[in-house]
Amino acid sequence: MKHANTGAIDNKQLITIIERIEKMHEETAAIAADMKEIFTEAKSAGYDPKYVRQMVRLRKMDPDELEETDELTKMYRDALGI
Repeated sequence: MKHANTGAIDNKQLITIIERIEKMHEETAAIAADMKEIFTEAKSAGYDPKYVRQMVRLRKMDPDELEETDELTKMYRDALGI
C-alpha cells in the first residue's frame, strides 16, 4: 500500500502480507495432501471416492436445498426412464 504523503511502499508490511499468503499456500497444499490420503484410505476400505465426495457435498447443503435436489433428480430420472 502506498503512503498517501510520500508514495513509498511500506516494505515491512508488504513482506508480512506476502509471507502470510505464502504460509496459506503451504497450509492449503498440506490440507490437499491430507485429503488425498483420506480418499485413498476410503478407497482401500472399499468406498468409491466419487460417492464419498458427493456425500461430503450433499452434507454441506441446506436441508431444504437437499430435498429440492433429490426431488428434481428423481423427476429428471423418471422423465428419462432411469
